[in-house]
Amino acid sequence: MSDSPVLTRNLTFKTKDLGADATLMLTFDKNIKGPHSDTFPVCWKVTRFGKEGPYSMHTTFRSEFAFVKPQAEGDTISASTYKFINVGEKTILTKDDRDVYHFSDVVKGEDGYLEALNSCPKPEDMAIGFTDPTSGPEPTPALYFTEVDTGAIVKAQFTPVLRAYITEQYQQAEIIKTEVSTPFIWEQDLARLSQRTSWVLTREGPATYKLTQE
Repeated sequence: MSDSPVLTRNLTFKTKDLGADATLMLTFDKNIKGPHSDTFPVCWKVTRFGKEGPYSMHTTFRSEFAFVKPQAEGDTISASTYKFINVGEKTILTKDDRDVYHFSDVVKGEDGYLEALNSCPKPEDMAIGFTDPTSGPEPTPALYFTEVDTGAIVKAQFTPVLRAYITEQYQQAEIIKTEVSTPFIWEQDLARLSQRTSWVLTREGPATYKLTQE
């Protein structure tokens, strides 16, 4: 197993008398080009801030990764089974004669990558997730891979670059299948932030918003 330290980042987003109702959406979609053919980002967090008064939202990112066999309800997904995995390790997805999915114990893989082999009889969807203490013990999906061929390996490098959008286009845990229709207002490499940071959302114009570190 890797001895890499776990990266933990606690983020707080605040408003006070914003001046309009606004929905903040957070996702890890940097360097995932669209239209997406086989890899999709997943909406991590959605929170709604009111026009008047103070509001705040707290969330935590931890670099404890997992491969996930997702279950879908429409375009939103959650983990049905999963296997925690470190960078530089590999796992294998199988399906038994009762149609139950299993991930194998991890073994050494290629340095710098998270890897999973689809050893099921048919193409399968998979996802990479991470632990989010604000959501419970199951990993939160962040990247979704569709129709991974039998015998194919998902090989991914996950860089924790988080983006914020003002949009009502998505709900939490929804697969983002097209480019977000509004530009992102904020982008941060979480590895470069302090363990705890606080950000204030302000409205600069009718459709212009800004996040500034407190």
